[in-house]
Formats: sequence, structure tokens, C-alpha cells
Amino acid sequence: MSTNNETDEHGWDVDPEDESGAAVVAAVGRQLKAWREAAGMRAAEFGVLIGYGEDLIYKVEGGRRIPRPEYLDKSDDLLGAHGKIAVMKQDLAVVRYPKKVRDLAKMEAQAVELAAYHHHNINGLLQTEGHMRALFAGWLPAYTQDELERVVAARLARRAIFDREPGPALSFVQEEVTLRRPVGGRKVWREQLEHLLELGQLRNVSIQVVPTLREEHPGTGGLIEVLKFPDGSAVGRSEGAFSGRPVFDPKQLRILELRYGMIRAQALSPRESLAFIAQLLGET
Repeated sequence: MSTNNETDEHGWDVDPEDESGAAVVAAVGRQLKAWREAAGMRAAEFGVLIGYGEDLIYKVEGGRRIPRPEYLDKSDDLLGAHGKIAVMKQDLAVVRYPKKVRDLAKMEAQAVELAAYHHHNINGLLQTEGHMRALFAGWLPAYTQDELERVVAARLARRAIFDREPGPALSFVQEEVTLRRPVGGRKVWREQLEHLLELGQLRNVSIQVVPTLREEHPGTGGLIEVLKFPDGSAVGRSEGAFSGRPVFDPKQLRILELRYGMIRAQALSPRESLAFIAQLLGET
């Protein structure tokens, strides 16, 4: 039988502050327990048969652990549920990610326009998986392996915005330094630059680079993000305005859009930016 540390890798912790998510996990756990007991199996016996520890079984059924998709698939097969357990993967597909990431992904999925300026790191939507892993691995206090897998999976899921039809208008402005920092080493760095060149070819995506050698720079207040929706509403935030809180008021949004517009004016054009990235790739 696996140790508890090993079995814990087969799920995600439940965020105690995420009431709606915790309720979904608890409901799934009750269903799993009911199916197991109806089959006349003890938790320890069931765990051995599907390859997980008894402790994990109790955590999942008690709503204290979010099972991974393969856990539900194995349970469905063993208990002869004919898809009734496996279908619960749909319920857990969303709550497996932290609530603040779910909220952001939901807004991105509805947006018709996105504008984002990042100065410290490459925008999360533009990152490769290797870049994400290297970036998160360097955070302090350090993530556990479970936490690392969860945040990477959440960020990867947000990239669905590039697959939407019709695609939203996506505008990204990056500081030159974010492209020159070899996060993850040379191989990961090159793959990241190649990925930016690929995304920059998409008709609905604009990537611009702000050269470091600019005397005037209106972006010293930090990152800016603005999302616009089909009904004409919008939401934005900036580290250097309104205490970093999300804003919805048109007057406040105009301020963020003015700053973003000025930053874009200082940046290289999209075509120049792709040429710059290609040149940088050739130098790595």
C-alpha cells in the first residue's frame, strides 16, 4: 500500500474559504462513499483495489480532498457505475482550481477584449508550461509539489482563451526585461520566445515590447489589466491605481485605458516587437 504522502499526490486540498467549491467536493465525496458502501467494501479494501491509500479514501469521501480525474475513472470501473461516477469529473473540473483563478478564468472566457501590461514577468496567458513551472518553483515561501501542480494546471486551463471562436481581441505589452530573463534555463527560455512568436502570428493577438532604453515611461505604476465584455461593461485593475482593487466605474477605467494607451505608444509596434523577439531568440 502507498504511504500517505504518496497518496496525497492524487488529489488537491480544499480551500476552506471557497464555500461553493467545498460544497461541490463534499457532495461528490458523499456520492463516492454511498457507491462504495452499496458495493459492500471497506475503505481499506477499496483503496487497495484502485491503488490508493485508505487515508486518501477517507479524505475524498469526507470532502477534505479533491480527487483527480483518474480516481473517479477507477472508482467508476470498480464499482460498476457505468459512467455515473466518472461524469462527476465535470463537477470537479472547475473547483479543482483556486477560487480567485476560477473567477479570473470565467471573466476571460466572457471577454471580447483584453489588454494587459506586465513589467516583472511574462503575462500568465503567454507563458509556456515550462516557464510556469520554473517561475512558480522560485516563489517563496516554496510551494509544495501538490500546490505547484495545482497552480500550473489552473494557469494552463486559462489558455483556452486562445481557442475561442470568434476569438477576443487580445493585446499584450511586455517590458523587454521580461523577455531577457532566462527563467528555467536556456532550453525553457528559447521555448518561451518561440511560443511568443507563434502567438504573435494569431490575427486576434497583439504582442508589443517596451524597450528598456526609453527616457519616458508611463508604466512605472505597475501592471495594468482591462477586460471588456459583450454588454459594454468592463473591469480593470492596476498595481499603481485604486489600491490595486478591481474597478468597474467608467471614470476609473478610462484612467487605466489612458495609461495603457500611453504605454503602447512607447512600445515597439507588433511587427517590430516580433522581429525583436526573433532577434533575441537568435542570440540565445
